[in-house]
Amino acid sequence: MAKLHNPATMHRPSGYSHVAEVTGKRIVFIAGQVAINSDGNLVGRDDYASQTRQVFENLKAAVTAAGGNMKNLIKLNYYFLDVTHLPEIRSVRDEYIDMDAPPVSTAIEVRRLFRPDILIEIDAVAEI
Repeated sequence: MAKLHNPATMHRPSGYSHVAEVTGKRIVFIAGQVAINSDGNLVGRDDYASQTRQVFENLKAAVTAAGGNMKNLIKLNYYFLDVTHLPEIRSVRDEYIDMDAPPVSTAIEVRRLFRPDILIEIDAVAEI
């Protein structure tokens, strides 16, 4: 498992780690996931919590297919349309990740994603 840590010389993060250190493991990159289910349908039109939940279900399916689980995620990049929804996004995220050792994360508000009905996209890196 990656060593996730927060140097004492940096501020204490809330819900993520500053550093992920990997040695001797297989690194898996997971493409940006959106709220499209396995049938190709959008889940949660205009609903950040529902879309985020589907995104995490897709991430879970991807990391499982690579032979891992959600605890193997070491980096998450969030792209979303409205930063005011960050508390909803974090609430759903907390259902899926190990909050005792949360992945390194970046959150970016963007003007638009590839479709107008997509509110959030998350890509990930796992070590397995």
